[in-house]
Amino acid sequence: MGNKKKFLFDDGTFESPVVKVIPLGGLEQIGMNMTAFEYGETIIVVDCGIAFPEDDMLGIDLVIPDITYLKENAQKVRGYVITHGHEDHIGALPYILNDIPANVYATKLTIALIENKIKEHPVPRKAKLKEISCGQSVNLGDFRVEFIRTNHSIADSAALAINSPAGTIIHTGDFKVDYTPVYGETIDLCRFAEYGKKGVLALLCDSTNVMRPGFTMSERTVGKTFDTIFAENTMSRIIVATFSSNVDRIQQVINSAEKFGRKVAVEGRSMINVITAAKELGYIKAAENTLIPIENMKNYPEEQIVLITTGSQGEAMAALSRIAANIHKKVSISPNDVVIFSSSTIPGNEKNISRVINELTMKGARVIYQDTHVSGHACAEEIKLIYTLTKPKYAIPVHGEYRHLAAHRDLAITMGVPKENTFILSAGDVLSLSSERAAITDKVTTGGILVDGLGVGDVGNVVLHDRQLLSENGLIIVAIAFDQASGEIISGPDIISRGFVYMKEAEELINELTDVVNETIDDCFYRNITDRVKLKNRIRDSLSDHLWKKMKRNPVILPIVMEV
Repeated sequence: MGNKKKFLFDDGTFESPVVKVIPLGGLEQIGMNMTAFEYGETIIVVDCGIAFPEDDMLGIDLVIPDITYLKENAQKVRGYVITHGHEDHIGALPYILNDIPANVYATKLTIALIENKIKEHPVPRKAKLKEISCGQSVNLGDFRVEFIRTNHSIADSAALAINSPAGTIIHTGDFKVDYTPVYGETIDLCRFAEYGKKGVLALLCDSTNVMRPGFTMSERTVGKTFDTIFAENTMSRIIVATFSSNVDRIQQVINSAEKFGRKVAVEGRSMINVITAAKELGYIKAAENTLIPIENMKNYPEEQIVLITTGSQGEAMAALSRIAANIHKKVSISPNDVVIFSSSTIPGNEKNISRVINELTMKGARVIYQDTHVSGHACAEEIKLIYTLTKPKYAIPVHGEYRHLAAHRDLAITMGVPKENTFILSAGDVLSLSSERAAITDKVTTGGILVDGLGVGDVGNVVLHDRQLLSENGLIIVAIAFDQASGEIISGPDIISRGFVYMKEAEELINELTDVVNETIDDCFYRNITDRVKLKNRIRDSLSDHLWKKMKRNPVILPIVMEV
């Protein structure tokens, strides 16, 4: 069950009904959102997202939460409740459902996006997808969960009212207050207020933009910016890079294209999947002939084309990066193009984005990246509004790095939540809540499970360390074959370099290393050292010493000793 228990109260007991809040990810980081709520013999899981790999996670595709605690209590898990369809909230579902199959509850568009993911990674039939509309509730063991309509950068986002015998917990999910949304209605503030009148035990609220004062601008303001850009560039092809899941943004690009008589092509696998699903469900509306296959762009003058693509974060294999590098099979940049970056910069991606912008600019394209994005997350005044309406007894900031959570705690205190009732949790903390008091009562196993291709969890810190060494210092392989009967060398030593030196231009060095290996083998035979493991270690040590003295470099050395 993890570390020793730590109690804020000496006796560690609660007299009133207790509900446990157990974050398994999404705290002190952006992404990998996942929180378990437990009462008695019931556990429900809110969101099930991925995090994208950090720079030192070489070769890793994505990171999913460690669900050891859920596996240990699998019989209690009644279902997964999903707030919206972004990858950091749904991306881990195909992996988690294979270990703990249970029903998934979400709104219509979110279900459609999850279905797309499950097609790529089939899950057990026991796990069924259940569509829930905002305003509806679902009973899951000791919990009754109501979906409350919110606004975000993707349609069909919802907050959750998690009703339990211990009280009601409100989880906002990612949200903002948009009085003029592109699709659907505005956030259901009345329902938040109704719960506030009844009494809210705890509020788990989005912290992403808590450090920004004021209100987040409406998504519609970006549409006006697009209209202006389209009007000023009537003789240019326009390329728009944005997040594939930002359905409202895609709709506004289509709206502007139709106003100015342009056709819209789409590139990027995730972008195509999202637009296809959203269009089928009516979340994206386009005239019959507006959307065209990318192969048909050549049939129209460039000034009649808009291309919507992935790659707004400078990802190496995304469509825009390949276009900028001239390695895309269907699209190449011309000097007359206008490229719009319509997304915020995820911390850590600044260099990649700058590289793509430079490549596009060098090819003559005009790049626009200012005033073409508004956030999907609430700023400080919107968060204050939610506190005013819900009046929670306890405040639990979520979705953000530690600095965001700390700023959110300060905001909650200014809104009347007592300091002792605000909790900055770490992943794995077990927060026990009752109407009388709250305490961190335990710690469970958490962390990130690394996904590399089809391998889940088979790459750990040792493998990453080896990859880091290989990337920094390169590899030398020494291959030797001995006669099993006589013990004489019948082949080698053959030395192969990868990522260390270019062998064709380092013949002298390779000869030196060969001599070092031969001397080491002779010395081993003289000392009667014939054990293969000891022989490998002596070869590795002697080569390592020689290379450090000669070059101050420390490659990975891999001796291969065979007996024939």
